[in-house]
Amino acid sequence: MDLIKEYTVVINGKPQGPFSLADLNQLDIKPSTFVRKKGMDDYKEAHAIAELRELLGFTYQKTAPQYFAAFDQRLLASVIDHFLIFGIYTIVILTSYLFIIDKNERIMAFLVPFPSIFIIKLLYGIFAEASAKQATIGKKMLNIKVTDLEGSRISIGRSLTRNLSKIFSVIPVFFGYLYSFLNKKNQCWHDISANTLVIKDRLI
Repeated sequence: MDLIKEYTVVINGKPQGPFSLADLNQLDIKPSTFVRKKGMDDYKEAHAIAELRELLGFTYQKTAPQYFAAFDQRLLASVIDHFLIFGIYTIVILTSYLFIIDKNERIMAFLVPFPSIFIIKLLYGIFAEASAKQATIGKKMLNIKVTDLEGSRISIGRSLTRNLSKIFSVIPVFFGYLYSFLNKKNQCWHDISANTLVIKDRLI
C-alpha cells in the first residue's frame, strides 16, 4: 500500500510526482507543504492529511487564517440553499393546485406551510454540515465547509448547537452575523457558541 504512487507535492512552487508514502518519507516535507492525494479535489497542507501526520510526525495545526470563508461567501451559500428549498416548496404547492380550485384556498395553501421552509433549512443544515461533505449544497458549490476549531468534521450534536444558535446571530438586527467582520476567524456568534469555523480550500 505504501508503494502506490498517489501523492503530488508542490516543490519550489511546482507540482511534482506522483510519489508513494515511502517516497514522501525521503523528501523534505514540512507541515505547510502542499500535497494532493489521488481523489482529493484540491491541495492541502501536509499536516491536514492524517497519514502524513502519522508518517512524518507532524502536530496538527489549527486552520490558517487564509482558510476562513468570507462573509459574502457564507451569505451567498445561504441564499443558494434557501433558493433551492423555496424552489422545491413552490413546485410542491403548484402541484397541489391541480386539486385546489378555489382562489382563497390556493392562497392559504401557499402561505400556511410557508414557515416550514425555515424548519427544513434548519434540519438540512444540521445534517448536511455534520455529514462527510461538511457542507450544504450552497456551501459545497462555493468550496466552503463547516469544521471544528482544528479543521475536522463536526458531530450532529455540535451541528445542532450551531444551527439552533443562529437565532442569537439574527437578534438583534443580525449583529451576530456582522460580528464576523470583527473576528479574526470570521466567526459569527453561532460559530463561537458551537466552537466551529467555516473554512475554504486554499487554491494553488
